[in-house]
Amino acid sequence: MSDAIKHECGISLIRLLKPLEYYQEKYGTAFYGVNKMYLMMEKQHNRGQDGAGFASIKLDMKAGERYMSRVRSIAQQPIQDIFAQINDRVNSAIKENPEYENNVALQKKHIPYIGEVLLGHVRYGTFGKNSIESVHPFLRQNNWMHRNLIVAGNFNMTNVDELFDNLIQIGQHPKEMADTVTVMEKIGHFLDDAVAKLYKEIKKEGFNKQEASPLIAERLNVAKILRRAAKNWDGGYTMAGLLGHGDAFVLRDPAGIRPAYYYKDDEVVVVASERPAIQTVFNIQFEDIKELDPGHAILVKKNGKTIIKEILEPTERKACSFERIYFSRGSDKEIYQERKELGKLIFPQILECIDEDIKNTVFSYIPNTAETSFYGMVKEAQNYMNKKKEEQILSIGSKITKEELHEILDVRPRIEKVAIKDAKLRTFIAQDSGRDDLVAHVYDISYGSVKKGDNLVIIDDSIVRGTTLKKSILKILDRLHPKKIVVVSSAPQIRYPDCYGIDMAKLEDFIAFRAALELHKDRNTMHIVDDIYQKCLLQVNSHDKDVINYVKEFYLPFTATEISDKIGILLSSPEINAEVQIIYQTISNLHQACPQNLGDWYFTGEYPTPGGNRVVNRAFINFYEGKNERAY
Repeated sequence: MSDAIKHECGISLIRLLKPLEYYQEKYGTAFYGVNKMYLMMEKQHNRGQDGAGFASIKLDMKAGERYMSRVRSIAQQPIQDIFAQINDRVNSAIKENPEYENNVALQKKHIPYIGEVLLGHVRYGTFGKNSIESVHPFLRQNNWMHRNLIVAGNFNMTNVDELFDNLIQIGQHPKEMADTVTVMEKIGHFLDDAVAKLYKEIKKEGFNKQEASPLIAERLNVAKILRRAAKNWDGGYTMAGLLGHGDAFVLRDPAGIRPAYYYKDDEVVVVASERPAIQTVFNIQFEDIKELDPGHAILVKKNGKTIIKEILEPTERKACSFERIYFSRGSDKEIYQERKELGKLIFPQILECIDEDIKNTVFSYIPNTAETSFYGMVKEAQNYMNKKKEEQILSIGSKITKEELHEILDVRPRIEKVAIKDAKLRTFIAQDSGRDDLVAHVYDISYGSVKKGDNLVIIDDSIVRGTTLKKSILKILDRLHPKKIVVVSSAPQIRYPDCYGIDMAKLEDFIAFRAALELHKDRNTMHIVDDIYQKCLLQVNSHDKDVINYVKEFYLPFTATEISDKIGILLSSPEINAEVQIIYQTISNLHQACPQNLGDWYFTGEYPTPGGNRVVNRAFINFYEGKNERAY
């Protein structure tokens, strides 16, 4: 993607089902789980590179022995920093105490981080919040082992204010109004309540306090705790948690907005945001990894028993399509095919745009993640050419000469790597002009790859803001002197903000929104904009379930093609000599390519939760009033 868009998080949970001695004997190290967690986090670093965290729990530790560890980092390479800290701590402990080296029991007792239950997290900082305090996992501590709670998630809640008020109503005093803190305290409240009730019951049965502890761990109903805590959550989430005594869970939202996959055998249970991470790290088959159903949780008790439970009634499945287009790893078997399909399906629009002149057209892509959709586009171009060749050969028939045959067969799509992405240049110059000059050099071109007068078709995953296209890519592509530059987005026009975990919060950031606004100005229909603002204002105090997304009316007067054409004008500049045309994927093609991930609210405004409609209206109010702030 040419525009820098951030996704908030990726999670990894590993539960070792055997004693640590088993892994020492079979794999040569009791740190098997820690090593696998490092790999899991590295294989998901695409989901977050601003911060990372790791937490572990040791099972069956004696009173006074440390059983929880946590380390977090916002270093430039946070995953490496975390595991460097862990490695240094382990090596120091063994160097100072050589007797630990081959003694798993002593390692577990004295060395932090080694444990049977492990939780990892990677994140991008959003809205300037990238302090160490914002990095997951979050920890809620208590002297009662069962009441210790460690939480990490890939999520965003739209109704944090309501959840915060709920905590106040039940007598809590949260330290801040952040969705992670609010969610953790909500779970923590019902965890405390469940533990207290179990203790009373067990005490009535004649057990003393010390005897009650293992019985509480055995009887604790985590599914019920989650059901009560998540009752009023509105958002997209995959929420992972560890309890101090060793229970673990991962809960997915009822619409399946955020992804979650799991694998289990007799050695390990592993849950992650990315399927190929599990597949690669544990060397298992695609078919052996399951997707966690929306509204369900995978629960692993301290004794290792693993069950899948429905926590919240699933709603219509609206798994995020942006995961498939851009954020998830393209090495996933299904995602790879879907991205190729996106490139294939948009080819007819490309063909129309270049007047079917493939002979004088160069096909390329904006590196690096658009490469897969590029393959799909090129394959479809080849199919088209093969059909044309077949028609030509059959029309000539048996009289065709060798020269004529070769002339027909030698015509094929011209494929070049035109754009080259250099290492990220840091915009350290404060002045806007200086920054813009640096941005303009993020990409370079392969000189000589395009002949003067050619069409140049270049595909991108999506065009969100268009900033890099305008300031850099189109200008450098124009140096190749093409007749026409066609920029192709494998995703539809992004018209609406996200409120479920992707950093796209403001309407005026979107080039499609700005294009529609210019069209309103051109056609003297700004009264429609005024009317939408008034309608949004009238709903400010409405219940979420009653709120209507009136921002849809902003786009209604215009066709998708009219908006795309205006985007082409906005992204061009006087110094560009080539004609610039922008092509976007259609909604129907998106659904065809990604049939299991129909969460398309970015493109259609069809939000999967009631809170989404409130957020998009608030975003419009902020735009209209000139407020530069997030809408949730």
